[in-house]
Amino acid sequence: MASEATFPATIMDAMRQQVKPRQASQQEWNAQLYELQRRARRGPTPEVFYAKHLDNSRLAKEADPARGREIRTFAIAVCILFLLVMVYVVQRFQSIETGYRIEAQKQLMEDLSEKNRQLRLTEAQLNAPLRLDSLAHGYGMDAPSPAQLVRLDTPAQEGAPVEAQATIPARPAGNR
Repeated sequence: MASEATFPATIMDAMRQQVKPRQASQQEWNAQLYELQRRARRGPTPEVFYAKHLDNSRLAKEADPARGREIRTFAIAVCILFLLVMVYVVQRFQSIETGYRIEAQKQLMEDLSEKNRQLRLTEAQLNAPLRLDSLAHGYGMDAPSPAQLVRLDTPAQEGAPVEAQATIPARPAGNR
C-alpha cells in the first residue's frame, strides 16, 4: 500500500507534482516534460523472433469446380455486358455522325437553292426583252421586213409531200 501512495496515477499527476506552474521558457518546460515521460516508461520491451521453417512444396492446390463455374459465369456476364455497351456506343456514334451528314446535306441544299435562285434571276435579267432590244439596236439590227420572214411550219404546196434533201460537201484530194 505504501507504494501506491507514492506512485502517481498518471504521468500528468507526476508532472503536476514535480513541475512548477511557471517556467522561465517553453523550452525548459518541454525538457522537463520529456524527462518525466522517460522516467515513467518501464523500459524497452524485448522482442523475440522465432525461426520457423515451413515447407509447402508437398502441398497441392485442389481445383474447386464450383468456384470455376462461378468465375466462368461472371466472365461471360461481363463479356455480354461489355458487348451490349459497345453496341450502344457504336450506335450512338453512328447516329451522331449521321446527324452531322444530314446537316451538311441540308447546308449544301440551301447553298444550291440560293445559287439556283441567283442563276434564275441572272437568266431573267439577260433575257429581258427591253435589254435584248437595246442590244440589237446597238449592233445595228432592226425589226425584219415582211419580205424577210419565211414560215417553216407550212408546206411549199398544199398537199404535196416534202422531201428532205442534203448535199454532201466534196472532200479535198489530200484527205483519202
